[in-house]
Amino acid sequence: MTDFVHLRLHTEYSLVDSVVRLPELITQVAAEGMSAVAVTDQSNLFALVKFYTAALERGVKPIVGVDLLIAETGERVTPTRIALLCQNEAGYRNLTRLVSRAYLEGQQHGEPRIERIWLDARSTAGLIALSCGPEGDVGRALAAGKVADARRRLAEWRALFGDRYYLEVSRVGREGEEVLLAATVEFALAESVP
Repeated sequence: MTDFVHLRLHTEYSLVDSVVRLPELITQVAAEGMSAVAVTDQSNLFALVKFYTAALERGVKPIVGVDLLIAETGERVTPTRIALLCQNEAGYRNLTRLVSRAYLEGQQHGEPRIERIWLDARSTAGLIALSCGPEGDVGRALAAGKVADARRRLAEWRALFGDRYYLEVSRVGREGEEVLLAATVEFALAESVP
């Protein structure tokens, strides 16, 4: 498993959807011989210090990130997601600003969200973006068979992140995921996006 690295993983600090505890996570990652792991808790960096320290102690490269909700237009439109990973110190600073702004200015229905207009070349510098599969806007469009919409959204992300934007695929046993996985791979090949 040395070539495999989890890039979007929630811990117990994603208060509504995970029970993964940091000590056990780092122990398992090290036991599997994984060189690195990313923690991308939902809208927060609460685990950062414990995660970073524990990973370094076990010889695992800690990758810092956050899974953010993006407010979508329309009263009943479910927010989409984007996962942002820190590439460097500038990325870390930008990520902390976005998370703070989501809590201070972006609260909707008790959830911190970011606005698309907050994202520009400056606020995304030093960050790597993951599409969040079926929870992201590109994945939603592909799942609905709206390839033109997926292409438009991809163009927007590429304008912001360039070659630092990745389409995410995963197999966790959810209904319809194999169809979406195939559509995503086909789309990635057609659009030359990793």
